[in-house]
Amino acid sequence: MPAHVVLAVLLAALLHAAWNAMVKGSRDVLLDMVLVAGSASLIAALLAPFVPMPPPAAWPYLVASMLIHVGYFSAVVGAYRAGDLSHAYPLMRGVAPLLVALSGAVVFGEVPHGWMGLGIVLVCAGVLSMALVGGGRSRTGDGTGGARGAPRARAATAWALLNAVFIAAYTLIDARGVRLTPRPESYVVWMFLFEGLPFCALVAWLRGRELAAYAAAHWARGFAGGACSAASYGIALWAMTVAPVAAVASLRETSVIFGALIGARVLKERVPAQRWLGVAAVTLGVIALRAG
Repeated sequence: MPAHVVLAVLLAALLHAAWNAMVKGSRDVLLDMVLVAGSASLIAALLAPFVPMPPPAAWPYLVASMLIHVGYFSAVVGAYRAGDLSHAYPLMRGVAPLLVALSGAVVFGEVPHGWMGLGIVLVCAGVLSMALVGGGRSRTGDGTGGARGAPRARAATAWALLNAVFIAAYTLIDARGVRLTPRPESYVVWMFLFEGLPFCALVAWLRGRELAAYAAAHWARGFAGGACSAASYGIALWAMTVAPVAAVASLRETSVIFGALIGARVLKERVPAQRWLGVAAVTLGVIALRAG
């Protein structure tokens, strides 16, 4: 992978970890998730007049991605209500690139080999080891405090694994859609314009009055998270037009390193020392991906 692509995807990883930490550390995980998704759609709406519409061939992928993101946003909320960022985040992000690598070989005919294959294995193994070593119990629970115990840890794991399926699905769908679009930024902008709308509408219907008050108090926080979300995935989709999908998906999961650091330093989560072995494996994987 070219050095500029590697650096861009690493920046995307940092931005992704930042907005996930913001949602996890919020007072109400569900409402903050709505602010992030809604803000990303608002930013896209402001940019839409300046980019052409995607071609007709890309629209089925845009619609499919929008529907899958309803499940993705819901699973993020479930995982962060039940477990620590440093447990749920690596698990959902570690399983997804494995699924992408296996499916991408069929969908795109991109079979990882050599250094690239080794890099994908190292990154995924390191990420999963970070999730599976210790803990999983949340000190902050549902964003209002108090969730404890093994049932919560199992729930966090289940939500994270479910979300890995959603992540792999929308990654493959969007990779196909953006490759069918002559200008990648067109697909990215129109995808973000629509992706959060069904989820936001559903939550507004369920908790409209609370959402309005929460948005008035925390709109700046939500806008920052939405900007990070849009920039992170936009960079990743651009990278998928110039590099293999599985390699980009795996490299993006270096975000778990940033997530572990934020979880330990900002959210005050206990990160077992063994998890840093996973960090070392991810780092070696990044080096191998660059060599490939």
